[in-house]
Amino acid sequence: VQLQACGGGLVQPGGSLRLSCAASGRTISRDSVAWFRQAPGMGRNFVAGIHRVNSRMNYADSVKGRFTISRDNVGNTVSLQMNSLRPEDTAVYYCAAGPSVISSTVASPTAYYYWGQGTQVTVSS
Repeated sequence: VQLQACGGGLVQPGGSLRLSCAASGRTISRDSVAWFRQAPGMGRNFVAGIHRVNSRMNYADSVKGRFTISRDNVGNTVSLQMNSLRPEDTAVYYCAAGPSVISSTVASPTAYYYWGQGTQVTVSS
């Protein structure tokens, strides 16, 4: 199984980016899916996720109202629309998928089995 993330880049504060993550080798339509991010010298932090059972969406407080996660089960992809970007959003963004994520662990990196390679997002003027 491979997750291929793309869409990162350099954007000015207040700008927008859309990240996409395409899965191959296995369907992820029944998995929980999520985006995490990791800034230099920091741990990998939860950004947004969609739970496999009830399709409930969860967001980190820092991105609520600005980021939107979505999935396309036909296309086997997961996306993250990021608006009103801030310098503190600068990080490498990773997509993740997992067949056994439970509600209480949706924000934990260890709950996910499959990971993309990461895409750099830099917010700077």
